[in-house]
Amino acid sequence: MKHKDFLSIADLTSAEISKLLDVARQLKIHRHRSADLKGKTLGMIFQKPSTRTAVSFSVGMYELGGYSLPLNARDLQLKRGESMADTARTLSRYLSGIMIRADRHRDIQELAQHASIPVINGLTEKEHPCQVMADLLTVMEAFELHKTKELKDIRVAYVGDGNNMTHSWMLAAGLLGFTLVVSCPEGYDPEKEYIQKASAFGDHVVLERDPQKAVAEASVIYTDVWASMGKEEETDRRKQIFKPYQVNEALVALAKKDAVVMHCLPAHREEEITNAVLEGPQSIVFEQVENRLHIQKAILLHCLK
Repeated sequence: MKHKDFLSIADLTSAEISKLLDVARQLKIHRHRSADLKGKTLGMIFQKPSTRTAVSFSVGMYELGGYSLPLNARDLQLKRGESMADTARTLSRYLSGIMIRADRHRDIQELAQHASIPVINGLTEKEHPCQVMADLLTVMEAFELHKTKELKDIRVAYVGDGNNMTHSWMLAAGLLGFTLVVSCPEGYDPEKEYIQKASAFGDHVVLERDPQKAVAEASVIYTDVWASMGKEEETDRRKQIFKPYQVNEALVALAKKDAVVMHCLPAHREEEITNAVLEGPQSIVFEQVENRLHIQKAILLHCLK
């Protein structure tokens, strides 16, 4: 590779995941402004709205001594038909790296193919690897784990839509060897491509239609919105279909007593998750939020330094 891209969890080895988590943990303990990325500029392309991704990468670059440059896709020549390939070649002459939050996964692949600088996946409809890296850090903190091999004793139940978050969790489970139980309504399972990719690592991903069975013996219950960005027109129909998959107090009670509840946000309260659970004692949602910053900094060092 001419440089280090981070488009997917599968771009990393289990050893690299472990190292990134270790670095993020140290950056969190010893948080201060450094000069590690002094003179480096990260271009941030947003084809989708963003809160946590935008702020965590911007603050991360600042705390590492670099500079972040927000690039709204509506303001770039992409809007007027310039190709992703030409955009990649152009930005490579100015920037040290690119983070993109893209409408289509194939766009980010094309950008990385033609860029001569690192490209980081800030979210696509297929994967959200930065979020899952932050989630792994949060789970390890919650259960006081020091090595990623200890995650093998953790059972994660993913309840809801088989979307980009599910795909990235499936790849992480395969690489690190923990059990992931995915529970989705019929017709809303993860894409076959990712089921096959996860299966290539072993039998770590289980598909379970019944959400109550899925959370039994789970240490982690994870959910996401029922209608991801770009599928908002399906919201009303999905509310009816996904209703049995709501993460509520009754469902959480079926998991282990020390189970934690996670959500990547933004949340539609009283839809995929109840307010009582999101604000309850088992929720570690805002620990996830904070850890986006620390893992983002580790990823930036991995790709840009």
